[in-house]
Amino acid sequence: MPNAGPRSGNPGAQSAGFDSQEFLATLTDAPGVYRMLDGEGKVLYVGKAKNLKKRVSSYFQKTGHSPRIALMLQQVATMEVTATRSEAEALILENTLIKKLGPKYNILFRDDKSYPYIGIGGKDGGGEFPRLFYHRGAFEKKSHYFGPFPNGLAVRESIQLIQKTFLLRTCEEAVFAHRTRPCLMHQIKRCKAPCVGLISAQDYAADVRLAEMFLRGRHSEVIDGLTQQMEVAATALRFEDAAALRDQIRALQAVLHRQYVSSTRDTDVDIIVAVVERGNLCVNLAMVRGGLHLGDRAYFPQAAAEAEAAEGLAAFVAQHYVELPAPAQMILSPYPIEDLPGGVSSGPPRNEMERAWVEMATTNAQLAVQARRQAKIRSSGRLAALQEALDLPEPPRRIECFDISHTMGEATVASCVVCVDGAMKKGDYRRFNIEGIQPGDDYAAMRQALTRRYEKVATGETTAPDLVLIDGGKGQHRIAREVFAELGLDHLASIGVAKGEDRKPGLETLFVHGRSMPLQLGMDHAGFHLIQEIRDEAHRFAIVGHRARRAKARGRSKLEDVAGVGPARRKKLLAQFGGLDGVRAATVEDLCRVDGISRRLADEIHKMLR
Repeated sequence: MPNAGPRSGNPGAQSAGFDSQEFLATLTDAPGVYRMLDGEGKVLYVGKAKNLKKRVSSYFQKTGHSPRIALMLQQVATMEVTATRSEAEALILENTLIKKLGPKYNILFRDDKSYPYIGIGGKDGGGEFPRLFYHRGAFEKKSHYFGPFPNGLAVRESIQLIQKTFLLRTCEEAVFAHRTRPCLMHQIKRCKAPCVGLISAQDYAADVRLAEMFLRGRHSEVIDGLTQQMEVAATALRFEDAAALRDQIRALQAVLHRQYVSSTRDTDVDIIVAVVERGNLCVNLAMVRGGLHLGDRAYFPQAAAEAEAAEGLAAFVAQHYVELPAPAQMILSPYPIEDLPGGVSSGPPRNEMERAWVEMATTNAQLAVQARRQAKIRSSGRLAALQEALDLPEPPRRIECFDISHTMGEATVASCVVCVDGAMKKGDYRRFNIEGIQPGDDYAAMRQALTRRYEKVATGETTAPDLVLIDGGKGQHRIAREVFAELGLDHLASIGVAKGEDRKPGLETLFVHGRSMPLQLGMDHAGFHLIQEIRDEAHRFAIVGHRARRAKARGRSKLEDVAGVGPARRKKLLAQFGGLDGVRAATVEDLCRVDGISRRLADEIHKMLR
């Protein structure tokens, strides 16, 4: 149960606001979590402890704290503790409370995206012919997952290698089930076309096993196995098969040879370093999986002012490994690491290869800090230039931009992208699937998107932007002003960004709210560069959403909407008539000739497709 010390309305003086000795006398030796609060009840810090009494005592019975910790202790008015049954429970509870409460003095690593994985399986395990796919999020029981990878690029490169080498399918289930002839991936030798029976389930399963062995780092076993198969095929005079196996072996050897940093060790390794430069803390995580260096990823925490490198690294480890489904077995770091999950060990680099890994990670962390600092300087200059050009009272910290995308009115999608302090904030992006309008009516689409977004601003549910960009001309901007007026948000600053002559970049015209004449900024204007960047991102985000929506609509066979037409009958119909277009062109009598299709069902199919 929580244990609270006495409160005081004066958080500035520890001696008057918090009697540490009285509170320490009530503490237990059990593991648990402690919370430091100020005089207003706001949580200043959340920490975990193997022994609550010893850990909390160290704050008040020792000297030599860093300036950051000393300042925090001066504000403590009360403390609360929660005893747990084990250290593991304390670790999980600490991580949960940090993410939920966002304490001022905790170093916070916020990363909304989960790590990407390579998956083999699919829905229901993928059946006899499991697919190879890119995955983020929760795992499905019947699929196998390999990773995590530091970024999406590492996953896509690995998937391309697996495709070239083992020729596993990557198509969605809906596409796979309805193929009647091999697709382009088979023609360019990236798939063995199991969809039309060009490979047996047994042979495909053997390729899947080899791919999984390779992803687990068993490279030598894979190459030895393929070499044996090649020799058997050559002995049996199956020269085409032998040549195909030879090409597989060469592809694998080439990619292994290209890896500058590689290892024969079987264990997966994470390399974690932390650097502090000019008050900026960066923790860099590099991943080695299956002996291959997959790249690294830099993290910049919140609330890390005056934090030391070792402190930042410890905070990262505590938050990163709590929820990771498959942590590495070994962590290399120049700093000692405690409280690791079971089965994970840590230590400093022990040989030349490991020292090279740590050195690379440190260099990349330093480069990331430099790039971030330069980006901030550049962003500040662009925001100041935009403020001056638009005559705004302050630099626009939060900018939102809207764009519409569709194909001849089909699958209309509106995008809203967000720029905060000159940097895109992807966690705040939103897409709106537009419904109930005349196809191709961009004005109606923009009205619907703006209304859905800013209704929440009008009610105080979400943050209002400092500037709204509308990708469109005078008409689109007029619609935006009408929506703002209807919602009582007429004070919002806004711009319509109209494309220039022949759609050439740099010739855009700006329709600024409150100005009678349109504005054109020079191609070298820093503020205009920011507008272009945000507008282009909104355009990209809208197109991606539109294409996904359109593909989903087109990839789903209308036959699936006919009651009584299951997978088996759909397959017979598509095979009989050579695809959906052939089924659509067939008469009721033609449909009746297909095995299992009654007259009543044929009538239903005919009506649905027409």
